[in-house]
Amino acid sequence: MGQAAFKTLLKQAELFNYINELPPDNMAKQFDFASMTALNIALEDSYGIRGGRGMTLRVGRASFSLGLRNFGAMAGMSDPAFRALPRDECCFIGLKALANIYNTFSDQHCEVEQTTDSFRFIVDNSATAWGRKSEKPVCHALAGIVQECMRWSSNGHEYYVFETACTACGDPRCIFVINKAPIG
Repeated sequence: MGQAAFKTLLKQAELFNYINELPPDNMAKQFDFASMTALNIALEDSYGIRGGRGMTLRVGRASFSLGLRNFGAMAGMSDPAFRALPRDECCFIGLKALANIYNTFSDQHCEVEQTTDSFRFIVDNSATAWGRKSEKPVCHALAGIVQECMRWSSNGHEYYVFETACTACGDPRCIFVINKAPIG
């Protein structure tokens, strides 16, 4: 996106306090969910619904790749003993570790469930749907994070992540369904 476009996006989102200084890179709960929503809306306004969705998916994948994958339990997932586990077990452990990170360091509460053919990543208080009203799910950044978590956990397989329920649509929780069969 570039520095100039990012500053323009921050202005459009009315996040003027971050134009010259971004939030501190720490684990303190200092970035308001409303700011995340404002950024998502500004991306959609700037690039259209489809373009904004694509951008936020990439932001989510990059967020996992650049930070979350080396965090806590995720760091141990490159260990050969972990890689020797069955792929579905690796993915379930990866999703549980991601949920634990959110539960520990944010106001989002996450759970993971699995059936014989899919995983469900369930989120209460989604930062990307906070205060939004929409006819369609809006948690694209979180979907990108889950996609990249699955890729990392499975040692490179790609998975389709589909948000089946979203608080922005009036649902009580945001729910992401991930088929256990990889798409690539």
